[in-house]
Amino acid sequence: MRALAVVLLLLHESFAAGAAQDPVTLKSSLLEQLRTTHTQQDWFVPLKPALEGVTPAQATWKPKGGDHSIGQLANHLLFWNSQQLAKFKHVPEPKYGGNNDETFNAFDAARWDETRQQLDRVLSELEKLVSEADAQTVQAWAPTLGRIATHNAYHTGQILSLRKMQGAWDPAKGVK
Repeated sequence: MRALAVVLLLLHESFAAGAAQDPVTLKSSLLEQLRTTHTQQDWFVPLKPALEGVTPAQATWKPKGGDHSIGQLANHLLFWNSQQLAKFKHVPEPKYGGNNDETFNAFDAARWDETRQQLDRVLSELEKLVSEADAQTVQAWAPTLGRIATHNAYHTGQILSLRKMQGAWDPAKGVK
């Protein structure tokens, strides 16, 4: 009988704690997606830690027959996240000639640290913009924000694969 009382008490506390949490909203869900693909590790390694410690030489390296380097992938993400941020802010977008290869191939190893820092700033600014937006605006942006998070996660996976091929990834950071 005593064991049953303890179980019931624990269940009550568990349900009470769950009820105290804020309800999931479209905004909170999208912000979680943006943050877990940028800085907050959850089910997978986000972009910022995936790029930490990458040297210019590592950022330039491509495996034999490989399509893109880490730096090219980061440059591509910087371009497209900057493009979408500009659209959301109603400011001029980075110039785009219609050739997606240019978004990868414009990578400059001499500017690697700047590229990584700019990408972090753009993603942080995007998160801030969404957190400050009203529900109607978030609703209008939702499909694009979902694609942004998915696109960022996809290329982060490629970056991690390249780091693992290089022997430049510490599996204790989240991917074995």
